Amino acid sequence: LTIGELKARLPEALARVKKGETISVTYGRSKRPVAVLAPPPPRRKRKLGLLVGKLKATTGTDWAMTDEEFLDS
Repeated sequence: LTIGELKARLPEALARVKKGETISVTYGRSKRPVAVLAPPPPRRKRKLGLLVGKLKATTGTDWAMTDEEFLDS
């Protein structure tokens, strides 16, 4: 689409992009491309617990703390 066509038909262009189409926007008499309207990349699910199994913490058997000691620290 030229910039003029895009301005005149923006809602239609956005609907096409929403459906997955990529639109090239051109400018000037030579109609050289200046922009591309494309749908966003699909969202990847983030892994939770990336450090599971990579960290190990142990405490001694004599480790103990009263509630008062915890609140004082």
